[in-house]
Amino acid sequence: MEQISGAAEPGARRPGAGPVEGVWRISVLAQDSSVPRTRHAVRDRLLAQGMAGWRYQELIDDLLLIVSELVSNAVTHAAVLSPQVTTELTIGGGSVRVSVEDGHPYRPKALESDLGQLGGRGLLLVKSVTLQAGGVCDVERTAAGGKVIWASLPLPPPAAEEEPRAPEEQRHRPQAPEHPGLPPATATVRILTALQPLTAPQPPATPQAEGGSPALA
Repeated sequence: MEQISGAAEPGARRPGAGPVEGVWRISVLAQDSSVPRTRHAVRDRLLAQGMAGWRYQELIDDLLLIVSELVSNAVTHAAVLSPQVTTELTIGGGSVRVSVEDGHPYRPKALESDLGQLGGRGLLLVKSVTLQAGGVCDVERTAAGGKVIWASLPLPPPAAEEEPRAPEEQRHRPQAPEHPGLPPATATVRILTALQPLTAPQPPATPQAEGGSPALA
């Protein structure tokens, strides 16, 4: 059974401000179907906290890939000793941190670049994506004897002056001439049409001979 706990939904936010901070935990059963469920739950939470839009798209893609790999690794290799997997999402301090906890004591060496270890490929991908994004990742033991694998990625810099700029520029764009009783677009067409000749110039008529054929000079 999926269980999600954490802070409430964000209230009104200042335009251009960063995402609303908080901590959320998502607990699922250690089974294959829990991988997409956890990924969707993390994505929905990131969007709900104010991380919608192109500024956050690359960061969200990286976070979802990391979550998928970490949960998949836990489900595949720790399910025997850990029937439940818990993902924690933390937004705050200029970064987003995701961690996956299970009850298996095995400490993967893949984060130390050992391809031969169990689940190494997925965890090496986590390490590579994290480092490319300017973040850090590691694995720690829990007090209960299990482990937590986590990755922390930096948030993009604030863009308070960038996002409202488009409406401001649009307000200062030159407007089409007004025309009484007509919307601006129609007025523009009406004015341009009025500038054109009413009829195209016609060629001089050619004298016709009897029978309808042109007269010869």
